[in-house]
Amino acid sequence: MGHTFTNHLYHIVFSTKERQRIIIPKIKEELYKYMCGVARNNRGQILRVNGVEDHVHLLAKIKPSIAVSDFAMLVKTNSSKWVSEKFPDLSNFSWQTGYASFTVSESSFDRVADYIAGQEVHHQKFSFQDELRTLLKKHGIKFDPERDLK
Repeated sequence: MGHTFTNHLYHIVFSTKERQRIIIPKIKEELYKYMCGVARNNRGQILRVNGVEDHVHLLAKIKPSIAVSDFAMLVKTNSSKWVSEKFPDLSNFSWQTGYASFTVSESSFDRVADYIAGQEVHHQKFSFQDELRTLLKKHGIKFDPERDLK
């Protein structure tokens, strides 16, 4: 085969540091747009982004030349710095160190995109910890609830 063809879709989830409820309405839309720009500048594309005050979900397409860990770090580092500079009253804004990522098949794209779009409704019933616990179990990822979900 003379060409390379890829479609690497990821559902990426990360929270604010110490789960601070700091993604407030006045920054949410601009923050998401900025994150999409960071992705475009780093060989990726955020196809859907949403979350609530303490965490965010991304549905991203990433080129195989960049590791998902590097992509998440770039989005988190750049967006954290941007929020701190653009909104001086949020100068303590930062993301938690870790993240979760799950591969997504093209056949599951719409379902995952709808799930991300419905975050506000979803979190009227479920906490972030419950959501993350469910996602980790669903994807067969072992974790220590006492250590890993804080």
